[in-house]
Amino acid sequence: MLQWQRFGIAVLLTLVCASSFGKMASAANEDEYYELMKVFVDSFEEIDRNYVTQVDRRELVEAAMRGMLLKLDPYSSYIDKTELRGFNEQVDQEFGGIGIQVTVEPRTRQLMVMTPLPGTPAYRAGVLAGDRILEIDDKVTADFQEGREMDSAISLMRGKAGASVKIKIQHEGSDTPQTIEIVRATIKTPTVYGDHYDAKGEWSFWLDEKEKIGYIRLTSFGRNSAEEVHDALLKLQKEGMRALILDLRFNPGGLLTAATAIADFFISNGVIVSTKGRNTEEQFVKAKKQGTFSGFPMAVLVNRYSASASEIVSACLQDYKRAIVVGERTWGKGSVQNVVPLEGGKSALKLTTASYHRPSGKNIHRFPKATDNDVWGVMPDTGYDLKMSFEELRDLDIARRDREMIHADGAAPKSDFVDKQLNGAIQGIKQQLADGKPIVEQPVEKAVEVDKKEGEKKAEGALVTPAKSRTSFVDAILEFWQARPEHRVRFL
Repeated sequence: MLQWQRFGIAVLLTLVCASSFGKMASAANEDEYYELMKVFVDSFEEIDRNYVTQVDRRELVEAAMRGMLLKLDPYSSYIDKTELRGFNEQVDQEFGGIGIQVTVEPRTRQLMVMTPLPGTPAYRAGVLAGDRILEIDDKVTADFQEGREMDSAISLMRGKAGASVKIKIQHEGSDTPQTIEIVRATIKTPTVYGDHYDAKGEWSFWLDEKEKIGYIRLTSFGRNSAEEVHDALLKLQKEGMRALILDLRFNPGGLLTAATAIADFFISNGVIVSTKGRNTEEQFVKAKKQGTFSGFPMAVLVNRYSASASEIVSACLQDYKRAIVVGERTWGKGSVQNVVPLEGGKSALKLTTASYHRPSGKNIHRFPKATDNDVWGVMPDTGYDLKMSFEELRDLDIARRDREMIHADGAAPKSDFVDKQLNGAIQGIKQQLADGKPIVEQPVEKAVEVDKKEGEKKAEGALVTPAKSRTSFVDAILEFWQARPEHRVRFL
């Protein structure tokens, strides 16, 4: 029986690790490879049989998976069954729900509707911006665990499309709560935002309609992001856009294909990004002339939380001098992760398989031992380095939340907050408009070879050197959001 148990464990381990070890095994010494597998199996069996209390075998294997990936880099990870659904929803931009954007009101801890998405079940049922959600399927939201209000709401509100959910809401200014039953539908979450909602409840992409300066804010790079950006550009172009500001602040990245497609909207020729993996030749993604939006000045807003796909787009537009980059130095994530399905799609492996470089060939990735003097991330253009303090970032977030609510008059909400980065972008845009010079992309200046070699040299050590000098990107984002949890926003 013991031999069959050991055999089963070995088979399980082989299946779980096949995607990450397959090519390695063919090149490595087979004796060493199987000896290492035997060490794992023996350890697993010893824990399973003799640990002081009974252990969950699956938890052991998943812990081993996470431990292996922890030795690689902060971006490789194991996605278990419970996490996979949320991961796919984030990438695919859709889930079963009623179509509202909600936050947690800081003083009362009540769930508050920021806006119902136009055309969704909640919108048709009469849910309004500013509504308080008092109950979900007879469960009182005030009784939700403190700090877990949003998680509790998600578990109750989201569900299979076609199934109904009952909510009790209280309209702003009303003393009488209203209970309504809403049938869930497939909700597509937007990643493209404008400056504010107009009187029709649709995004206005005008920052300055008189000067015809457009504004598009991209929150992440999902499966539908390129289409959303394209639709916004067509709308702006039809209404006479003369300039554009693309806001990528706080954008953590997403799909590489979405990033290259969006960069391609503004570049007619040349390399957008290049990628190189351990077992693959360098790949080049090149722009296509067809469908290019050109002839107008652009500014791209970035900050320290703009990463990955955000850096691909901003670096590309900067290298071709298609746009000025305004804000502060970006995060510095120049690696590509592939999502490898495991267990027939029940879980997955997010594994770093390649690095990417901007059109100039310069390195983007910030390696563990990198200093501020090294080449990494995307730097703002000269004269446009406008760093914000933590307090300013918080106030920016609060001001944005008000602009994300539907207001009856459709006018842009007034705010005392001064967004110096946005103002810097506006000044740069207006200066280009005043100059009257033709806006054309320019040839890319290639980085000197020594920079590239230095980046590759650091890359060789990045996988084996623990990143002790800085937290991972996910940890930093969580740190930022947890500092003011009352402003967290989710779609339900």
